[in-house]
Amino acid sequence: MSVNQCWVFRAADVFPASVCQRWPGLKSVVVIRSLRQLWNKTTCETRFFLSSLAVDAPSFARYIRSHWEIENALHCKMDVVFAEDSSRIRSQYGARNLSILRRLALNLLRRHQGKGSLKMKRYRAGLDHHFLLDILAASLSLPLSHSLS
Repeated sequence: MSVNQCWVFRAADVFPASVCQRWPGLKSVVVIRSLRQLWNKTTCETRFFLSSLAVDAPSFARYIRSHWEIENALHCKMDVVFAEDSSRIRSQYGARNLSILRRLALNLLRRHQGKGSLKMKRYRAGLDHHFLLDILAASLSLPLSHSLS
């Protein structure tokens, strides 16, 4: 069970005018309270956000959920499959280039219809050239609306 509550306050109602002047564009302070119960353990977490948006609480809740959907769908996968967070490549364009290549590889692995986790598919493709070619071939199949005639 998971319960989230969201409150939005105007920044001018929370901070003195001197603080708001130092942060041009600051419009809202958002508070998210998450109560989560797993088996016999209950956790409660409160998060605070500063925003330049002046929208209602349901809109902020949707924005925050959509951010975490991206985090869970892509960034978490990138770290699990490719250990991206522990990469030590940080100079010049190397990190950006490898990030693009990792995303390309992740998409190729996702398109492959075979069984197994993405991490195992990656491992297997590194050991078996035939499996690697199978993954690459799966990416070449085009939908019927885009087929070459």
